[in-house]
Amino acid sequence: MFALADHLLHPEGDALPRDVDARTVAALLARGIACRAPVSGAVYGTLLNDRAALDALGDAVHAAPYKAPPKAPVLYLKPRNTLAGHRARVVVPDNELGVEVGASLGIVIGRTATHVSADHAFDYIAGYTLVADLSVPHASVYRPSVRFRARDGFCVVGPAVVAARHVCTPDALTIKVLLKGHEPFTASTASSVRNVAQLIADVTDFMTLRAGDVITLGVPHGSPIAHIGDTATLSIGKLPPLEVSFVSAQEQDGEQP
Repeated sequence: MFALADHLLHPEGDALPRDVDARTVAALLARGIACRAPVSGAVYGTLLNDRAALDALGDAVHAAPYKAPPKAPVLYLKPRNTLAGHRARVVVPDNELGVEVGASLGIVIGRTATHVSADHAFDYIAGYTLVADLSVPHASVYRPSVRFRARDGFCVVGPAVVAARHVCTPDALTIKVLLKGHEPFTASTASSVRNVAQLIADVTDFMTLRAGDVITLGVPHGSPIAHIGDTATLSIGKLPPLEVSFVSAQEQDGEQP
């Protein structure tokens, strides 16, 4: 069982996460603390769950070898090496390509979920968090590239897991990504092909989700590209905002360019 009373936050340097109220979270974040990811279970990303992303493929979804839009969720694993927390410093492997900053709603599972119906899906949700699902821009869609999606720090989670009772309308939340010097990027969870309940139902139809696992609702189409020196602030609804900085490998190692 993964259960929380309010907001689960894991400040950097603390041995364990804290379950605290929203006011305490806001006060800690205002002090500029860095955090670890507040979850430790498996994190699954979801592709092509944004209507605009599916529409952008056009006739390609009907071409070989696929010949039709996906009938089940297209998932990929964000392995342990990708996990990072609030105020993470993430290395940009190729500054010309940059890093796509996908802000996604993370659905945190509260108890073992197998063959869950959409009508009962919310009974299995402990809370929600914000996931910066990062990737090197690439064209492959149906076969997510480990090289481009599973680099160190490419799954920034947090700052907190917010108890499900605080998020009344997860399927109608505004998504924003702010990069200094760029126009704000905005989207909505309402554009999802599968809403939260249907996604859980369709995923648990063929695999079991365990307590503490996270499944993302999916990255909005057209998410912005960050480069070395950028800092992104991501927000979804009233969840505490998540900050990520993008650096060179030399800066990450403590050297200055």
